[in-house]
Amino acid sequence: MADTNAIAKIKLQYFRSKICTPVKHKLVIKGLGFTRLNQIVEREDTPSIRGMVAKVPHLVRVVD
Repeated sequence: MADTNAIAKIKLQYFRSKICTPVKHKLVIKGLGFTRLNQIVEREDTPSIRGMVAKVPHLVRVVD
């Protein structure tokens, strides 16, 4: 049975190390659920997640 109210998902890749970045950037990476470099996670496509990605575009990229 298909869910008519399917939540949009977004795939994120953590591709650059958080070493030598501000503490706030490290906390954003942790908040997104990343634990390893080059890890890909799937999150809900919400404004809050989009805002977190916008704060660290040099560390995280959106994967299609």
